Amino acid sequence: MFGIFERMVAMRYLRSRRQEGFISVIAGFSLLGIGLGVATLIIVMSVMNGFRAELIGRILGLNGHMSVYSKAAPMEGFDELAVRIGEIPGVLTVTPQLEGQVMAMANGIASGALVRGLRASALLSRQIVPDNIIAGSLEEFSGKSGVIMGARLARRLRVGVGDKITLISPSTTTTVIGSVPRMRAFTVAALFNVGMYEYDNTFIYMPLKAAQTFFKSGDAVNAVEVMVNDPQQVDEIRLPLRKVIGTDKYSLDWKQQNSSFFNALEVERNVMFLILTLIILVAAFNIISSMIMLVKDKGRDIAILRTMGASKGMVMRIFFMSGASIGVIGTIGGTILGLVFCDNIETIRQGLQSLTGTELFSAEIYFLSKLPAEVDALEVITVVSMALFLSFAATIYPAWRASRLDPVEALRYE
Repeated sequence: MFGIFERMVAMRYLRSRRQEGFISVIAGFSLLGIGLGVATLIIVMSVMNGFRAELIGRILGLNGHMSVYSKAAPMEGFDELAVRIGEIPGVLTVTPQLEGQVMAMANGIASGALVRGLRASALLSRQIVPDNIIAGSLEEFSGKSGVIMGARLARRLRVGVGDKITLISPSTTTTVIGSVPRMRAFTVAALFNVGMYEYDNTFIYMPLKAAQTFFKSGDAVNAVEVMVNDPQQVDEIRLPLRKVIGTDKYSLDWKQQNSSFFNALEVERNVMFLILTLIILVAAFNIISSMIMLVKDKGRDIAILRTMGASKGMVMRIFFMSGASIGVIGTIGGTILGLVFCDNIETIRQGLQSLTGTELFSAEIYFLSKLPAEVDALEVITVVSMALFLSFAATIYPAWRASRLDPVEALRYE
């Protein structure tokens, strides 16, 4: 499409000479703007993707894909219900559990916590907890007084493996001296750190029998969690599950339970994409201004080329290549920068924190202890295509004006 002579002239016009230095500076800033715009867009979208993927992975790792609740009293005969739910095609595991809020106390420090009682086999089947045990072991979990708690909660209560914590239930017990809250001491068997602040700072796992005794629920649970083969296809299991559980129970899947959170995350992601696209758009306008100035400065050269036999198409291709080269080089450089940054984003974050002495990614605010980044190849292709399109579109008008320049008028006034 482009001849050797056209490429040679186009590249020569991009090189700065003393009297054309200002034009080259504008072109350089245009290249830098497109590169930074592409890199920033790739980095931000990758972080948003990683943030969403990490949250979904941790939420689904500790919670069921679907949960069944009773509309009235706690569920009895839950083992029979679990067997019937397990027969539904697509269901992977069914876990009865008893959940309740408590006040955890140790060393004169009190903190709210969420106790989740379930069988040891069910806890072991959820790899996210056994794989993230940082102290102790799961061997004592099957006992009557051993519990597993989040590392951040243990740090706030200043307890470790083997220490005692006192759990106080909001429900009361009637005694001869009146109603008093139920309280009992438990031994910390292990600590986990799954990397999500809400869970590490709140959750306490307890054997199901011990939880039933502590909450005085008898042989009953208040929820049955269902894990399916494909969490994205929970809608297909909702109808057969409804037929199995009957009218006295209802179910909620992970999309319904976290709909507001993920909807807000998706809206923020789309808004960030639109805002950061403006950086590339501004850089494209810089290409237009630099190319118009270049055409104006090269009026005599264009006239000489036309008198030597260059066609209008040849002149247009020369200036189109000059402007497009800025966009292509900037886009390639920005893509490489963005991908390298995403691949080393946690190392970069740690380095910046060491230099500034401030915490740039607080787990209390962002829920995660590490800055995630997940590059989506389709999104990278979209960003690159958009940047190239804007760059090419920005060079069409200046190149067309150069091709329409009258050689006689140009030589006369130049």
